[in-house]
Amino acid sequence: MLIPRTLIFLRRGESVLLIKGAPHKRLWANKYNGVGGHVECGEDVLSAARRELREETGLIADLWLCGTVVVETGEKFGIGIFVFTGECPQGEPNPSSEGALEWIPFANVSYLPGVKDLPVLLERIRQMERGDPPFSARSFYDDNQNLIVKFAQ
Repeated sequence: MLIPRTLIFLRRGESVLLIKGAPHKRLWANKYNGVGGHVECGEDVLSAARRELREETGLIADLWLCGTVVVETGEKFGIGIFVFTGECPQGEPNPSSEGALEWIPFANVSYLPGVKDLPVLLERIRQMERGDPPFSARSFYDDNQNLIVKFAQ
C-alpha cells in the first residue's frame, strides 16, 4: 500500500526552485528538497500538486508529470511520489513556514545539504523535456543503509 504525495521541481533556465526545510520540521529539517505534500481526499494528483505549489510558494506554473517514485519505508505502507516539473519564467516565491525557498543552479545541487535522492532525481528531470514519457523509479535502502534509486528500464 502507498501513501500518495506530490513533489514539484520548478525550473527557471538552469535553476530549480528548492525549499530548505525549516529547522522545526520533523523530517528534512535544514535539508533541501522540492516543494510538495500529501494528496488530500477527493483530489487528483495534478490538482494536489498545483495546490501544494500555491500554498508553499504562491506561484502558479504549468506543471507536467515527469515521473513516479515508490519509496519503500520498511513499514506496512510505502510512499508513492508523483513528481512534477514545469517552467516558471517570472515571479518570486512567497515566504513559507515550511522553509526557505531558493532558486538554485542545477550545477550546485550536489553541494547542498539535501535529501539523499535529490541529486539523482534532479539529474533525470533536468534531461527531460515536456512530452517525454514519465520515468518510474523505486527508492530503498540496501543492507548497508545506502540509498538506492532504481529506475525502470
